[in-house]
Amino acid sequence: MRHKIEMSNPADLWVKEYGEASRLADEVSKMLSERGSLPPSGPETQRFLSGLRRRITILGTRLGKLEVDLASLPRKSISDKEMHKRQELLSNLRAKEKQMASALNMSYAADREDLLGSSKGTVDEVKRASGLDNQGIVGLQRQIMREQDEGLEKLEETVYSTKHIALAVNEELNLHTRLIDSLDERVEATDSRLQRVQKRLAILNKRNKAGCSCMCLLLSVLAIVILAVIAWMLLKYL
Repeated sequence: MRHKIEMSNPADLWVKEYGEASRLADEVSKMLSERGSLPPSGPETQRFLSGLRRRITILGTRLGKLEVDLASLPRKSISDKEMHKRQELLSNLRAKEKQMASALNMSYAADREDLLGSSKGTVDEVKRASGLDNQGIVGLQRQIMREQDEGLEKLEETVYSTKHIALAVNEELNLHTRLIDSLDERVEATDSRLQRVQKRLAILNKRNKAGCSCMCLLLSVLAIVILAVIAWMLLKYL
């Protein structure tokens, strides 16, 4: 009982929720450190980055709730020193969340730059071509075309993997649709059977009532006959 009372205290609940947010921040930080071990592109990398961004979004939402809850705590529930300590902890965790979100955005930007190439690279190529003769320019153009082909291959790989993910999602949606349709058909069939059973039960109930009425009438007539015979025998022998 004492444990329940303590957990119902808003100040204690805030500490519990802060601990959960802190553990989530540590998980995000660990995932960011593992980002370098993954390939630049591919389905596995896309799933990893999607999960990472989802966790950062959840972390930001929890921190926003913690800020609101901390501001709405009754002043008598905690001391000024404790309030300042919690504000500092929350501020540090918010700064860490922003830093991790920025690192993720930089990772996305780096991947996009590796895939499509940067404008700075184009300027450097123009500078390189300015001091070349015709044969050197042709060689540079071929090199640039090879690099562009490699970028297009990476882009094709990304589009291909995205297509497969979309097809998989579509197949799953179709499966759920078929399951729902099958469930609707079974519900309709069961409803029809229940209606037929209810009609049969109603007919049997009527028959039972009619049979009981006939039996009661027959027993009544038989009882009257027996009483009449007994009365006749008494009158005859007395």
